Amino acid sequence: MKTVVVKCGGSVLKELSDSFFNSMKSLLSDGYKIVFVHGGGPEINAMLEKMNVKSEFKNGLRVTSKEVLEAAELVLSGSMNRKLVRLLEVRGIATIGLQSSDHGILEADFINQEELGFVGDVTSVNKTVLETLLNIGLLPVLTPIAKGPDGSVLNVNADHAAGAAAHALAAEHLLMVTDVDGVLNNGQLVPELTGSQTQELINTGVISGGMIPKVNTALKALESCGHVHIVSGKKPFYENGKWYGTQFNKEEEEN
Repeated sequence: MKTVVVKCGGSVLKELSDSFFNSMKSLLSDGYKIVFVHGGGPEINAMLEKMNVKSEFKNGLRVTSKEVLEAAELVLSGSMNRKLVRLLEVRGIATIGLQSSDHGILEADFINQEELGFVGDVTSVNKTVLETLLNIGLLPVLTPIAKGPDGSVLNVNADHAAGAAAHALAAEHLLMVTDVDGVLNNGQLVPELTGSQTQELINTGVISGGMIPKVNTALKALESCGHVHIVSGKKPFYENGKWYGTQFNKEEEEN
């Protein structure tokens, strides 16, 4: 089964264009199966503000108390998941929204409960459930909320959740949807990069600022997926069998 995992952060969801969804339909028409993993950071922040609950980050991960976890579940499994399912279905894409802790679709263990609270790293993916849904023509939309130990649920970084799903499904492509076209060099899109080429662009300052964590996440995901792409949610990313954006490839092995 040709599989693509798509990861989209909450800040980008509201900016997804018709051309983005047309590219999704093109993938499906070309025989790809798609799994979608979404975040919801800005909406979680807004919910926490309404609840008068303070939130902080450590090493890029949201410290998740019981109150923060409650807000995250409300947002991710409620409004964000529902919104994305409707966006896909109104365009004729058969979709099912899933809370990833259900039936252990995603299982995780605490990273550091004392420092981070209810934050986990994915330990297993129930690929049987996902493959069953894909085989009957449904596109699963997953929350980054995982089943934890002893009946708990854990907040999981959406990038890590998407990478774990891609690894479990042996996905051919993992797409990281952003608000930019990809990596730019002197204003020109860089269509393909390896890890060493990426590091060189970081060292020379071509890749800087907020693009650095994006490319580092893409390179990390290469460990579990054949090809990783940074693509724009505002433009087409796939048309007539051609990919647009920046594709990250594994280093070629020397003979």
